[in-house]
Parts: sequence; C-alpha cells; structure tokens
Amino acid sequence: MNASQILLLKYLWGLFGIYWIAVARGGKVSQSGESRISRPLRWGILVITFTLLFSQWTGVGILGKAIFSPVLAVAYVGFVLTLAGLALAVWARVRLGRFWSDKVVLKVDHQLIREGPYAFVRHPIYSGVLLAIAGTALVVNQWHAAIAFFLLLITYSIKAQKEDRLLANRFGEQFRDHQRHTGFLIPRLRN
Repeated sequence: MNASQILLLKYLWGLFGIYWIAVARGGKVSQSGESRISRPLRWGILVITFTLLFSQWTGVGILGKAIFSPVLAVAYVGFVLTLAGLALAVWARVRLGRFWSDKVVLKVDHQLIREGPYAFVRHPIYSGVLLAIAGTALVVNQWHAAIAFFLLLITYSIKAQKEDRLLANRFGEQFRDHQRHTGFLIPRLRN
C-alpha cells in the first residue's frame, strides 16, 4: 500500500462526506422506523469503519497483515470500484431527492422511487457506499480494511431491512412488486 494512494482515497472520501453533508435536506417526517439510539449508533459505526480503513494504529498484529500479495492491478481495480461506488451513491441520492434521509423515515407525501438505480436495487446508496468501501479495502489490502467492509455491510443490511418494512407498510402491493423486480443490495439477475 502506497501512502499517496491512501491519501488520495482519504481525499475522495472526504469530498464525498462534504457533499453528503452539504446536500442534507430536512422535511417533515410522517413515520419513523427506528429508535432514537439507532442514528448515533450508526454514526459511531461509521467512525469505526473509517478508522479501521485509514488509521495506521488499526493495522497491528494480524489486522495489519496483507490479505493477498500486493499487485498494482488490484489497487487500480480498487480505485475504480471506489469511484464507481461513490458515483452510484451520489446518483441514487440525487434520484431520491427530497425523500432522502439518513434516518429510517418516510417523509410527508413520500413516494416510492423506482427509476434510476432504484429500478435495479432497492438500496443503491448503501450498495454504492459498500462498493466504494470494498474498493478502498482492496487498495489498503489489510485485514482491518476487510473488517471495516463487513462491519458496514452488517449495519447497512439491518438498516435496509428496517426501510423495507417501513416501505412495505406504507406502499403495500406496490412495494412488494418492487421487491420482486429488484435486488436488496445487489441487482437481481432474473425477475
């Protein structure tokens, strides 16, 4: 792992974070699907995830061992996956528009979005972030980075299941039809 590669990834993730915060939207919430502790817990897990990815002190012992022999092509693939994942997350967020929230909620007059990346996967923001984390983990190529990916995968899977329940309660058969035609975090291969 090259220090300049890691620095570039830190900048990419930093720009992504700044964008994410800058376009945050409020709006009236009509229904919530999570407890008060869920959001601070998720923020804590994000801090742990990025600490695992980028902090040198997390790479101690076996956590600092390479997952596979370093190959420059793998690092390039990791960069491409990171960029693709961040682009997917931004596209999905733009497409979701005013209905986006970092909490598991439905907004007043909420609509079920089925276009753009939502035509293929029900949670493309999480899919994009996970793809970007996986790409970053490939570049870092140490076990602590793989743990960061799996930690966020578990977190986003739980949050996405809560969102699915909330959407199913609100949209009924329309959402069940959407489930039949889309994947959870990865696109469905066949309908």
